[in-house]
Amino acid sequence: MDMPKPGPAHQKLELLAGQWTGEEQIMPSPMDPTGGPANSKVDNRLMLDGFILVQDYVQERSGRVNFEGHAVISYDAGTDTYVMDWWDSFGMGRSEYRGKLSGSTLALESATPMGRSRATYDLSKPGIYEFSMQVSMDGNNWATFMTGSYRRLA
Repeated sequence: MDMPKPGPAHQKLELLAGQWTGEEQIMPSPMDPTGGPANSKVDNRLMLDGFILVQDYVQERSGRVNFEGHAVISYDAGTDTYVMDWWDSFGMGRSEYRGKLSGSTLALESATPMGRSRATYDLSKPGIYEFSMQVSMDGNNWATFMTGSYRRLA
């Protein structure tokens, strides 16, 4: 029996694969009243024959690691959506994000008891991706929590 192969939607995950370095801007918020610049390293690896992408994220501020995250991104053919399962060093447990790839923009949303969040990846430039994280308490009024620009190292 031949094993299944990733389809075109799975293959889009290759756009994020690689090692990246980024410059970020954190907006003032209740979680971080002052906000400010940050630097990050992102390691995105295709796994399981290209069916999923595993992400390890490390953010530094003022020369020290202050935040880490781990994600698994997959494509759910049954609902025609991308799914990101996210864990981070805030220790709040797993968050599930779901969304679509429209053109070169992957937009994923999550709803938790603490509110909603939206992660957007702009993959329109080769070797670079732009990222933004927005938050909302009601799903209607959104505020930018952070933005970042990342360039591929390998």
